[in-house]
Amino acid sequence: MVRAKKHLGQHFLTDKNIALKIVESLKPAGRYSDVLEVGPGMGILSDFLLQKSEYQTHMIDIDEESFQFLQKKYASLGDRLINGDFLKLDFPATFSGKVGVIGNFPYNISSQILFKILDNRDMIPEVVGMFQKEVAERCAAKAGSKEYGILSVFVQAYYKVEYLFTVKAGVFNPPPKVLSAVIRLTRNEIEKLDCDEAFFWKVVKAGFNQRRKTLRNALSSLISKDKMGDDPMLELRAERLTVDDFVKLTNSLQIK
Repeated sequence: MVRAKKHLGQHFLTDKNIALKIVESLKPAGRYSDVLEVGPGMGILSDFLLQKSEYQTHMIDIDEESFQFLQKKYASLGDRLINGDFLKLDFPATFSGKVGVIGNFPYNISSQILFKILDNRDMIPEVVGMFQKEVAERCAAKAGSKEYGILSVFVQAYYKVEYLFTVKAGVFNPPPKVLSAVIRLTRNEIEKLDCDEAFFWKVVKAGFNQRRKTLRNALSSLISKDKMGDDPMLELRAERLTVDDFVKLTNSLQIK
């Protein structure tokens, strides 16, 4: 057995039916032949992943105790079992091609995991992950909803997001104090946004950092109001704009 460590945000899934459901949510469809499991713990997902022949399973765990446990449990994995930090993983140096990512992700670094995936989006066609329900809802939220925010826009800029199912606390050891949910991210066709991406991120962040204000007021820290022009989107709050709207607004602001 491996002790769940609070500082690593570990809550080990104990329900094998849910574990199988998570693994079956991966849909490689020939887009990738490697899968990386993040934070396998004691291997409840791993058992099902390793039964699959359409991809080769790799695992990464920062916990030395888990790593040693998994080394004994899956002795044939060799260097496909990595003792390391997913947030520091060099994807191009580790994988020669595209790779699916799966995991019961530590809730204390959920956003960092998602940004790591976004940084390596051209190598990651699909992600299936367990997150805190609130984070999962934010990723999948549509424009106009109260959950819609910076994370929604950033993730949806490059991935289709599907909220798959909710998971109760009782199927974990130890049980978390929140509900959990599984989502699937599927890479979209967009290689690069049709705007200055660096400025796009600034516009999105500034807009949501003062989400109760209209964009004309919220964005005044980036560009003076007298140079913003009369784009009608500036009279809306950030939560009303889709990804495409933010791209158009970014271009509109840059030509002023």
